[in-house]
Amino acid sequence: MTKPLANRIALVTGASRGIGFATALALAKAGAHIVATARTQGGLEELDDEIQKEGGSATLVPLNLTDSDGIARLGAGLHERYGKLDILVGNAGVLGPSSPVGHIELKTFNDVMAVNVSANFQLIRCMEPLLKQSDAGRAVFITSGAANKATAYVSPYAASKAALETLARAWAQETANTKLRVNLFNPGPIRTRMRATLMPGEDPATLETPEQVAEFIVPMCAPDWTETGKFYDYKTRSLMSFRSPA
Repeated sequence: MTKPLANRIALVTGASRGIGFATALALAKAGAHIVATARTQGGLEELDDEIQKEGGSATLVPLNLTDSDGIARLGAGLHERYGKLDILVGNAGVLGPSSPVGHIELKTFNDVMAVNVSANFQLIRCMEPLLKQSDAGRAVFITSGAANKATAYVSPYAASKAALETLARAWAQETANTKLRVNLFNPGPIRTRMRATLMPGEDPATLETPEQVAEFIVPMCAPDWTETGKFYDYKTRSLMSFRSPA
C-alpha cells in the first residue's frame, strides 16, 4: 500500500533529538524522504538508524542554523538534487537564559534570536522557491505558549517565539493564493531536554512524549491539509485562528 507521504521531500531542523527527532521519524514512516539538520552528528546518525529500521531514507546535514550561508547552500543542494521541497518543519530552537530581563547580556539575547528567529527567516528565504515548486508545499514552525504569555525570566525565548509567530503569519498571508500552506504548532509542556532544563524539579513521567506530539504534526504536512496562517495548540487539540487583542 502506498504511504501517504511517498515521494515527498521533508526538511526537518533540530532533528537530532526531542520533537524534531520524533517528527522526522514519523514523517519517514509516512513515506517521506527526510533531510535532517542539527548541530549534533551523533544524534543525526541515531535518527538515520531508526529511519532505516522503518524502511525509510534520510539525508543527514550537520549544520548550525546560525550559519546563514550554510542554509543557502542547503537550499541550492536541494534544488540541484530534487528541484523542489514538499515539507519544511522549523523545529530547531534554544531556550536561552532563565534570568530577569535586566540581567541578560546583549550577546546572549542576540544568540537566542539568531537561532529562533533569524535562522527561520533565512530558511523561509532559501526554501520558499523550492516549496512553491511542490504541488502541495507545507511549512510548520514549532512555537511556544511563552510567546503570548510573555513568561517571566525567559524573555529572550518568549520574544523570539512571538517574533517567529508573526514572521510565519506574515508569510502565510503572502502565500495564501499559492499552493503553499504555512502554520504554527504549539506543543506545550513535553518530555524534552529543553523542558527539563527549564523545570528541573518536574517529574518527566507526568508529561507527554515527543512521539505523541509528532503524530499531530504529520497531518499538517500532508497534501490534503488546507489551512494556512493557523495555530495548532496540542494541549487542547485545537486549531486556532489568530485574533487581535480585545
